[in-house]
Amino acid sequence: MGWFDGFEPRRVQVPGATVHTRVGGRVGAPPLLLLHGFPQTHAMWHRVAQRLAPDFFLVLPDLRGYGDSSKPPDEPDHAQQSKRAMAADLVALMDALGVDRFGLCGHDRGGRVAHRLAVDHPQRVNKLCVIDIAPTLDMYDRTDMAFARAYYHWFHLIQPHPLPETMIGGAPQAYLHTKLGGWGGSGTGFIEPAALAEYERCFCTPEAIHSACEDYRASAGIDLDHDRASRARGDKIACDTLVLWGERGVVHRLFQPLALWRAQCAGQVTGHTLPAGHFIPEELPEATAHSLRAFFQS
Repeated sequence: MGWFDGFEPRRVQVPGATVHTRVGGRVGAPPLLLLHGFPQTHAMWHRVAQRLAPDFFLVLPDLRGYGDSSKPPDEPDHAQQSKRAMAADLVALMDALGVDRFGLCGHDRGGRVAHRLAVDHPQRVNKLCVIDIAPTLDMYDRTDMAFARAYYHWFHLIQPHPLPETMIGGAPQAYLHTKLGGWGGSGTGFIEPAALAEYERCFCTPEAIHSACEDYRASAGIDLDHDRASRARGDKIACDTLVLWGERGVVHRLFQPLALWRAQCAGQVTGHTLPAGHFIPEELPEATAHSLRAFFQS
């Protein structure tokens, strides 16, 4: 099967950004929005999407600042890359597609956007799945030497412009391959060549590197402000939530993801490990698709 056969690429204008997305699957089936993480694009979902296409109407966007979506100009406090702004893009995208309520799944940074979307727009999300993350605020609050060593990029990318941009820009492809192959010790052999080429094309530019840094700067600042305010109000994820994480990953080693997500959810929270590193949908596409199908169809 060819690269994303049966999926239509679209560029959708939303307030403040243009979102590049692919739409496919079965028309009239339950809608499912799949969000990628760093340093990737919607291409990470290719194998999973082909398996889910008979059962769902799938929407696979590039988050703002990533892939072929627009990279909005910097704002004070890095607000243009806040998870609230990124989530608002996706609500507007689903509006443009004529979709009211939908299932939502996010991996890595996409999981953090999904978390904020589910809190800010609870009436839009039927069910939520987050893959290989714990809540951002909890992860920062529990930082110790082990976490700082494992997730050093969280603390590197938030340094003031242009330090991390300059350092990454000196060898962007080497940096990209190190990040893709380093979490879980799996190398990059599990990544489809076409997907890897997309990551190289989309990440290895000054604009994309800067936007990725801005994403992390927002997470260490304005996103934490939003998270603290939500918790102070008692806002929780209203829908049932599935948590998946890799048994070779940092989340499994250093955190208790089920307990942390249950503290942030009003609905039922279930989940389990999968025998993978961090990039679960690409390393284990069949198992990922099986877990998502069982959850979103139940």
